[in-house]
Amino acid sequence: MSNEKDRLELGRALFSPRTVALVGASADAAKLASRPQRVLRKHGFTGTIVPINPGRSEINGDKAYPDIKSVPQKIDHAFIMVPAKAVPGVIDDCAAAGVKAATIFSAGFAETGEEGRLIQQRMVETARAAGVRLIGPNCLGIANITGHTVLSANAVLESQELVPGSLSLVSQSGSMMGGIVSRAQERGLGFSKMVSVGNECDVGVGEIVDCMVDDPDTKCILLFLEAFRDAPRLGAAARRAFDLGKPVIAFKLGRSAVGREIATTHTGAIAGADDVAEAFFRDHGILRVKTFEALFEAPQLVIGYRPPRGKRVAVFTGTGGAAAMVVDQLGLAGIEVVPPPKKVIDDMAAKGIQITDAPLTDMPMGRGDGPVYPTLIKAFYESDHCDVVVAVQGSTATQRPESVRERVLDAGRGPKPLASFLGPAANEGLLILQRGGAAGFRTPEACADAVRAYCEWRAPLQHPAVDAAQAAKLDAALKTVTAETLNERTAAQVLGALGIPFAASQVVQNGSEAVSTGFPAVAKILSVDIPHKTEAGGVVLDIQDAAELKGAVDGMLTRIRSALPKAKLDGVLVQRMEKGIAEVIVGFRRDRDAGPLVMVGVGGILAELGGGHALRLAPVSLDTAREMINEVKAFDVLRGYRNKPKGDLEALARVVQAMSNLACAANVEEAEINPLLVKTDGVVAVDALLSLKKQ
Repeated sequence: MSNEKDRLELGRALFSPRTVALVGASADAAKLASRPQRVLRKHGFTGTIVPINPGRSEINGDKAYPDIKSVPQKIDHAFIMVPAKAVPGVIDDCAAAGVKAATIFSAGFAETGEEGRLIQQRMVETARAAGVRLIGPNCLGIANITGHTVLSANAVLESQELVPGSLSLVSQSGSMMGGIVSRAQERGLGFSKMVSVGNECDVGVGEIVDCMVDDPDTKCILLFLEAFRDAPRLGAAARRAFDLGKPVIAFKLGRSAVGREIATTHTGAIAGADDVAEAFFRDHGILRVKTFEALFEAPQLVIGYRPPRGKRVAVFTGTGGAAAMVVDQLGLAGIEVVPPPKKVIDDMAAKGIQITDAPLTDMPMGRGDGPVYPTLIKAFYESDHCDVVVAVQGSTATQRPESVRERVLDAGRGPKPLASFLGPAANEGLLILQRGGAAGFRTPEACADAVRAYCEWRAPLQHPAVDAAQAAKLDAALKTVTAETLNERTAAQVLGALGIPFAASQVVQNGSEAVSTGFPAVAKILSVDIPHKTEAGGVVLDIQDAAELKGAVDGMLTRIRSALPKAKLDGVLVQRMEKGIAEVIVGFRRDRDAGPLVMVGVGGILAELGGGHALRLAPVSLDTAREMINEVKAFDVLRGYRNKPKGDLEALARVVQAMSNLACAANVEEAEINPLLVKTDGVVAVDALLSLKKQ
């Protein structure tokens, strides 16, 4: 969004219109097109409703008009429900009438194929030229619950009394908007703003989040995402929300790799859609939950708090089995469940409360009655041994729901978050918790997931500027290559401009040419058309002398020319054969959704088989590069595993940082070093691949 004024104007048009046109409104209560008018009235809209229907002069008490052009007053927001083929004409009318915003309920556009996409694109062009902002198409509408403006065709929003509250929601799924609000209200949670975005042809998730950040009634923003369509704006809006103390919590579908486009490099195969989403959320300070219920149960846990220092959780309970389920889920997520320290144990003993130094503090068989629970909660609040407190309750929460008030709410709000899981079905107890501002969870999975999300929450990552001298060297190197000349040799020369060390090499056209790289050596086919040389039979290792080299080079050229006659061959790259402790892959690519990414992981021929990797939005600082390396469990072999020699992880971090600086080269699409050999002193790259954006 261009500036604050535009953002505020969009927010007013979306959420606080005074005159709403319902295009295609019906007087037949059995038809879907009649619902928005009823929903507006049901939830207290006090503005003017203008039904648009050429066959009616009045609909349910509101004067109707044949089209928007015929309406005498200014229309702030149009809700469009006509068949898809009629929508472009309505957008033309909106543009001519100076309508500020239009929500397109109608489907049949980009989601149907190329023809629909082109129609949608032309509508957007018409609207933008006239300053009309579009929501949708194929969406269920908008709700400003605190402002009594609910403009939607969603059945749930008609059937339910909507509870105002501090949550706001943006959903790429229209039906799930109703699903989320109905489930959340059962927990006593209310909403301020809700938007179903549909195809996001114009206004996307990012701009809407930006508007919600300005909403004084919104304390937490929830996202139900299917894809990234507005990633740069979403990232910027999430950062602004973080600065203002409004957590953004996301639930994203598509955690599997199904349907993900595979890139030329191994990097594209390894870093799938879910990894990219994870990197995006981490980069912009967005909490990510992985269970649906945690999306609307987690806000009470995080509102008013900032990211923690660590991932340490203190758990206490009066029902061991229920707590064990939470602890088990936390352990699977890599979250540490910590025992109380000696000081807390001694302090409790002085108050007549006996606890042990076990990771799970269990107070069964009535030992948690009276003031014990709130006393323990306060003790864990004050202790610095944990970052989050989890209290698990059993059947008492069902038999005597008020017990949750005495046990949890009476402890007050502390300096760290508190999560309560109620083991049995205890809906009334959960309602008491939520209305009291405490986080209550219905399932152990959602409880553990919300706690994990909080523990992994970090402030938005600050990206360093690329060194000007290094950027100039990179730019100069890139000017010497084209897509037709970018073989392994020229790719290495470009990446070498970033300060990445490569093994000594030279190019030969036949086996009779003398080489100065020394032996043992490696011979590799050099061709832009053969990115994966091993699979093509274009690599020979451990060549010991000139005679062996001649046979390897000449045999390789004969073999490749026969197998791949159309491949353009630039010769054979002869390279000094290097050795290291481990092979690593370092990759860079521009993701179509999230932008530039850098990856480090297990390399060599094992790269695609797994072994661990870490991904971040680029460029990264040296500290972030070190953090990425620490995340890869398989790199234990470089950390002196079982007294093995330690690898130079600092040199590896420098390569990761250098590779991430390709973010400043707008014409670089992908790059990869695989393998990069990590030694006890330094690193050396022995293979490189780089591709440029297609012009």
